[in-house]
This record gives sequence, structure tokens and C-alpha cells, in this order.
Amino acid sequence: MNQNDPRIQPPQGFPAGQYPGWQNSAVQPQPPQKKRKKWPWVVGAVVALFAIAGVSGGDEEDSSTATAPSAGQTREDRESAPARPTQTDQPAAGLDTPVRDGKFEFVVTEVQTGLTTLGDNQFLAEDAQGQFVIVTMTVSNISDQPKGLSPSDQKLIDSQGRTFSPDTSAALNLETDVAFWDEINPGNTVTMPVVFDMPVDAVPASIELHDSMFSGGVTVSLR
Repeated sequence: MNQNDPRIQPPQGFPAGQYPGWQNSAVQPQPPQKKRKKWPWVVGAVVALFAIAGVSGGDEEDSSTATAPSAGQTREDRESAPARPTQTDQPAAGLDTPVRDGKFEFVVTEVQTGLTTLGDNQFLAEDAQGQFVIVTMTVSNISDQPKGLSPSDQKLIDSQGRTFSPDTSAALNLETDVAFWDEINPGNTVTMPVVFDMPVDAVPASIELHDSMFSGGVTVSLR
């Protein structure tokens, strides 16, 4: 098409020859600009608001749960009230008191201290490195199945917090129903003395009794 195409006339106010369409056979339209999508930002802002609200609400709920007073309780009452006892605050059982661990019920009946030797048989007699302490107890099988019991699973604690294991070889010199390991039938009760070799100045404070080497144990005070 001719450069000066008479079909293309410049708008009013444009000199001839300066109108872009005058120099081109056709006016090229400009591509429309793409609008930036705003919805990802909006969604992100909403999610952030919900997250903040959730954290704040959780903190308030925990705080109100922890500090909510009892009905009718004043501030002075709450401050003067004693702390709730925990399991560690409960005193340990003492002598002649039944305690249970696993399938056994134990009753510690006697504690002997200050023994230097055990046994009359020259081949079995044992001399203590310090002193022998004998803790005698009865043990009952409270389950409905035979259950093995071992003196070596028991632990003695002295007044300094030290832990001692049994001297099973020295225990062979004692009259006992359970010398090393034995099965006890359901409902039966046996007497089991447990021997410990402790320093001369050690004071037995408590014994930790176990159904087996893997059980949680129960503590009996020896004082």
C-alpha cells in the first residue's frame, strides 16, 4: 500500500506526515498489559492471621486452665494452701508392711547389721570385706502362674545414697527358701534373707525390692 495512503487521515491537530499511521500502511495495536494476580497474597495474609490467632488462643487457654481458682477461693487461700503431694513426697513403707512389685508381695521382717563372718562350714564360710547386713523378708506369689524369684535382683541403699548389690555366695551359709533363684507357685509364700557386704561405718537406710531385674521396684525404709 502507498506510504501516503489517502484512506489513512491524521486526526485533527496532527500535521500531515507526523501521524504514525500516515507513515505505516496499518496501525499496529499495542498488546494489553497483564494484570498481576493478587489472590496469592490475599490467601497468604488470611492464613497468617489464622495462625497468629490460634497461637494466641492456645496461650490464653493454657493460662486460664493453669491459674483458674476454685469456686469461692480467695487469693489469700490460694497462696496459703499447701502444695499438692507428689509420688516422691509419699513416705516409703517400713518393716512388717506389705508392698508389691509385679507378681510378688514383699514384707520385710528383720534387719541384722555388723556381722563379720557367715557360716560354720570351712568350705562355705565367708568373711565380710566390711560388715554383712542381712535383710530378711517374706515373699508371696500373688499371680496365677509360677514365677521365678532371685535375691540378686534386690538393692540396698545406705544413708549416703550408695547402692549395694547382694552377696549371693555368702547367702549360701543361711537357711533360706530361695538361695539364688527359684520358682514360687501361685499363692505360696517363702522366706528370703538377702545378704549385703557393706563398709563397717555404712548405715542401711532402705531396700529396693524387685519382681525381676526389669521391674520398676518398690522401696521399703529400714530405719
